Amino acid sequence: MSGAEPDRLYAARYAELYDFFYADKPYCDEAAFVHQCIREFSGAPAHDILELACGTGKHAFELEKFGYTVTATDRSVEMLGVARQRAATNDSRIEFVPADMQQLDLSKKDWDAAVCLFDSIGYLKTDAGIKTALDRIRDHLRQAGLFIFEFWHAPAMLNGYSPIRKRSWKMANAEIVRTSETTLDYDNSLAKVTYTVNEIRNGQTCNAFRELHTNRFFTVDEMKKLLTSARFEPLKLFAGFNGTEPISDKTWHIVAVARKS
Repeated sequence: MSGAEPDRLYAARYAELYDFFYADKPYCDEAAFVHQCIREFSGAPAHDILELACGTGKHAFELEKFGYTVTATDRSVEMLGVARQRAATNDSRIEFVPADMQQLDLSKKDWDAAVCLFDSIGYLKTDAGIKTALDRIRDHLRQAGLFIFEFWHAPAMLNGYSPIRKRSWKMANAEIVRTSETTLDYDNSLAKVTYTVNEIRNGQTCNAFRELHTNRFFTVDEMKKLLTSARFEPLKLFAGFNGTEPISDKTWHIVAVARKS
């Protein structure tokens, strides 16, 4: 068994299995919610979308169905490889580009909106890292462009996280078992999650690997201050992909809409 370095997350076999792990994630509904946010909060018609930390592209493909021109970026070349294969078989025009949101430097600088979902902004871990990324994102948006993103909510994490979780998936000729072990760094608001994946065939483990993912969680006030310091105007924060439910200490995920100010 080998452990991936922090800069090699979603690598190799993990990227290949990623869509099995999240097969029940409602990508279509989440993209529809983002679309509604763009329609409600964009001061001008929006056409061009920049996605950050796009993974295997499932949100990007759903957003494309609404008529947007999408450029999707990610640090993991393996995840982008899966996304490009899917694009090739689905007649998609999405451009998938390797990029780190802290070092974002694309030729286009006037996207109508940027999107970063599945709590990916938490991988930046520190105020300085988030500020750097927000500055780079801001530089790539048109005036009054939107930034729509999802983050882990601190009260829910602190009060309800599970130290150990295990799930399994049946494949054609194997069983995949993924165990997640979570510890919290309270001082730095970080959740450290070690994923151990075992592939089992004929009752025997034929492959095993591990990845350590460290993600930050935030209070609402912390996130608003980070946005404001980066010259974004927080417009609305939602309890997940829900337009009516109030945010509470049981809200695990918050979707934020901010405008370049």
